[in-house]
Amino acid sequence: MKGIILAAGAGSRLYPASIPISKILLPVYDKPMIYYPITTLLLAGIKDILIITSPYDVDNFKKVLKDGSDIGVKFSYAIQEIPKGIAESFIIAQDFIGNSPVALVLGDNIFHGFGFSSMLKEVGKRTKGATVFGYQVQDPERFGVVEFDKNNRAISIEEKPKNPKSNYALTGLYFYDNNVVEYAKSLKPSDRGELEITDLNKIYLKNNALTVEILGRGFAWLDTGTFESLLQAANFVQSMEINTGMKIASIEEVAFRMGFISKERLYSLSQKYKQNGYGKYLEKICAQN
Repeated sequence: MKGIILAAGAGSRLYPASIPISKILLPVYDKPMIYYPITTLLLAGIKDILIITSPYDVDNFKKVLKDGSDIGVKFSYAIQEIPKGIAESFIIAQDFIGNSPVALVLGDNIFHGFGFSSMLKEVGKRTKGATVFGYQVQDPERFGVVEFDKNNRAISIEEKPKNPKSNYALTGLYFYDNNVVEYAKSLKPSDRGELEITDLNKIYLKNNALTVEILGRGFAWLDTGTFESLLQAANFVQSMEINTGMKIASIEEVAFRMGFISKERLYSLSQKYKQNGYGKYLEKICAQN
């Protein structure tokens, strides 16, 4: 399975902070925002990752992440000239996807919770149909909303409905089989001129090929697209790291625990940050393993 991170939005809701740099490279507490979606894909066992960004920001992403070989993965880059919807990602990435299934995560989405790694590993093994993730929210009218029947099977999806049929929003994490490219090409732009991910999911739903995994109590899903949510996410990460003594979304640690790099390689990477707590944390992981 291959992975895509969509990191091409203008980030205008975070102006002026995001004027000089993509919002996906802004810090969320102690690491760049993009580390969090990278970690999500790594935990699913995905090592071949395409980052879709704007022509103005691609060089900054390459400077931060390089080709991924440091952590035993492969990063490629593609350009979305003008944001035309999440579903356009699969058209842009069709050569990258080839004959593989693919996962897409939005660059400003953060996931954390007990058992998430095991869930992602299982979902990452699926090669047929689509899997999306539902999360209960207080304001479902802001999101794509999924409705369930009495047997907890998805029966409808609506994009930002005025009268939501449930409180379950679909998060910015999606797993698809190889049909996704052709399905994306068949979509017509919505009233706002975009290829909507909701319309793509509706195709799978109509074909009885959509699975909705529920992220229940104990999970955190954070969309860092506003000043308030960015601060909330940073405070959440800080609190969890201080309380547990463990880092959230350390791509070096996750690559090591997934077996992508050796302990010796992890120690070498830790020396880049040996003057701060991040490097000392990676050194501690080496000493404990």
